[in-house]
Amino acid sequence: MNLALIIVYILILVIFYLIIFAVFQIKSAGMKVKDFWTFIKANETLDKLYAFSKRYEKLSPQEQVIFLSEAEKIFSAFDKVPNMLWEEEYSKYMEVLDKYKDIRVLRWTSH
Repeated sequence: MNLALIIVYILILVIFYLIIFAVFQIKSAGMKVKDFWTFIKANETLDKLYAFSKRYEKLSPQEQVIFLSEAEKIFSAFDKVPNMLWEEEYSKYMEVLDKYKDIRVLRWTSH
């Protein structure tokens, strides 16, 4: 019983150490933890918007507004982290940015 308690205690300490180490790494990269967490969430949304952008021409005006709003959140989150963190997502980012620009121009010319 005491051995199990010691193992649990050691595991908790290791987890605590890993969290501290991760926060230290994020801060040493010049980021805030909140910005990094926002980037993680934005990365998930980027995948959804990328798939959504493939069929953007068929979007209703309401869907276009939603797309524009979500894309702006992604751009903001990606701007707050170093580029080296999202090199792998660069092509998706650019595709969403292109669709964002196209929708903005389309909406501007229709008004």
